[in-house]
Amino acid sequence: MSYWNWSGFFDYLVNPFILEGVVTTIWLTCVSLVFGLLLGFVVALMRRSKLRLMRCIGWFYIWLFRGTPLLVQLIVLYTALPQLGIKFSVVQAALIGLALNEAAYLAEIIRSGIEAVPAGQARAARALGMTERQIMRHIVMPQAFKVIIPPLGNSVNGLLKTTSVTSVISMEELLRRTQVLIQEKFMVLELFAVAAIYYLLLTTLWDFVQRHIERRFGQSTAPLQLSEKR
Repeated sequence: MSYWNWSGFFDYLVNPFILEGVVTTIWLTCVSLVFGLLLGFVVALMRRSKLRLMRCIGWFYIWLFRGTPLLVQLIVLYTALPQLGIKFSVVQAALIGLALNEAAYLAEIIRSGIEAVPAGQARAARALGMTERQIMRHIVMPQAFKVIIPPLGNSVNGLLKTTSVTSVISMEELLRRTQVLIQEKFMVLELFAVAAIYYLLLTTLWDFVQRHIERRFGQSTAPLQLSEKR
């Protein structure tokens, strides 16, 4: 009795149905990351706000989305909210859920990067007449990015794999399409092996991209001399 079908394994390794799932996983990761970064930056600024209400809102957001599983958040978005008259499509629920969840983690990464920049540099910039926006843009963020990029790269790596959770709401990404084929072809080991290979390939490729970004960013973002801003 054979437990492994090599022919089936190689066939599904280049199967268009699976490859479309890989493409979906990639764009789902990219779009979720963009919106997660934008929202995460806003939440990070809220956490550092001088207004107590804003700090509390930022803290509550992070507490809520980091403290509950993404699986539960997706089910609430796709299944529970329609009972209140708020309906999302599968794609919308997947993107919103991933972005909201990712933003909670990215907010803390961004906040830690900003707070890693010595406060004396901001005070010196204010003494030179720079506005808060100029300070953030020219002084704080270029240096904060050096701290942010390594953990941010790890978050992207994790997000690539976390997209598989959206399969529970029938999002047609890599894992969901793998499960559909398993139900049709009953080649469990072969198809899960194919999915694992593609996840490994995606995370490995991102690892190379991340290293390139870290090298280039480290060379191009030397601390800005305040005297140049006079």
